[in-house]
Amino acid sequence: MSTIGDGTRAVRAGLPEPQQYEPTLPGPVFAAHFHLSGEPVGPYTYGRETNPTWTHLEKAIGELEAPGEEVVTTVFASGMAAISAVLFSQTRAGDVVVLPSDGYQALPLVREQLEAYGVEVRTAPTGGDAQLAALEGAKLLWIETPSNPGLDVCDVRKLVEAAHANGTLVAVDNTLATPIGQRPLDLGADFAVASDTKGMTGHGDILLGHVTCRDADLAAGVRRWRKVVGAIPGPMEAWLAHRSLATLQLRIERQCATALTLAEALTKRSEVTGLRYPGLPSDPSYPVAVRQMRRFGSVVSFELADRETAERFLEALRLVDDATSFGGLRSTAERRGRWGGDAVSEGFVRFSVGAEDPEDLLADVAQALDSATR
Repeated sequence: MSTIGDGTRAVRAGLPEPQQYEPTLPGPVFAAHFHLSGEPVGPYTYGRETNPTWTHLEKAIGELEAPGEEVVTTVFASGMAAISAVLFSQTRAGDVVVLPSDGYQALPLVREQLEAYGVEVRTAPTGGDAQLAALEGAKLLWIETPSNPGLDVCDVRKLVEAAHANGTLVAVDNTLATPIGQRPLDLGADFAVASDTKGMTGHGDILLGHVTCRDADLAAGVRRWRKVVGAIPGPMEAWLAHRSLATLQLRIERQCATALTLAEALTKRSEVTGLRYPGLPSDPSYPVAVRQMRRFGSVVSFELADRETAERFLEALRLVDDATSFGGLRSTAERRGRWGGDAVSEGFVRFSVGAEDPEDLLADVAQALDSATR
């Protein structure tokens, strides 16, 4: 699996060996318990610990995160469950954790909980590799690149080298890029983490997350945390996720290509300011992004004059849903400031490009901008 293309890998990832008259992808296994006589040494014992449907999905994700390598993937009920598993399984009272100050909106809630448990939390922006200055004595560095929603990019290799020299573990939230766009383990990270609710599954119909590690001991801590808190995915969700991975490369390729086209079109609109897309050569993050990313994601961010203009723009869109997620087949956009947790302007728009025909989507955005700013 290490020498084949991304599309072939996505289509074949995690499939069991062929068996006569059996489906190529076995259906979801619904089981709270399994037949278990004698000592509990088999692969499936109790439904909170293991499930055959998870096994296939975890194998598939591992093949995408680190083709041809031995890694351990653990799937979770949501992206936040995966994030929490890494942070809380690896830290204790008195430890230091470095978080991005411009990361996912729920990270401040995680910070509060870490601090309540006696963990010191330091923060710094993603851009300019600013987290380097906060590494001294840290147990864990949490990177989110590209950052959500600002789309800043940091040099993962540089941060990993500095962190490991300091004895610091590194986790990378790779939700926006997916393994099709960026492989954190290849860049030296200890943990590759993602909310699979977004681009990995791409249909906007399930919540899921995962953590992938090369180190079996680190992975064991993460998996133990899942068992302790019971943050397990349902078998149906896991099966749907595996089914969705088959189109991962097709979806991401189309979405990234259209996102770049949209970003290029928006550079020509005077109403648009603060435009960010890591794959745009004029973007401040481009020099770093082009070195470590193979594809630049489906999200474009920009600013309109004020709250009212942004809301008129969103209301005028016909092919784009006003929704808070990203990475799906159907384009979504939102005025991010409505949540109050991100340091963005009232007119800031996070736009997630779907799989619509590019010409149709660009025409829709153009007419919505015209309508909002006339």
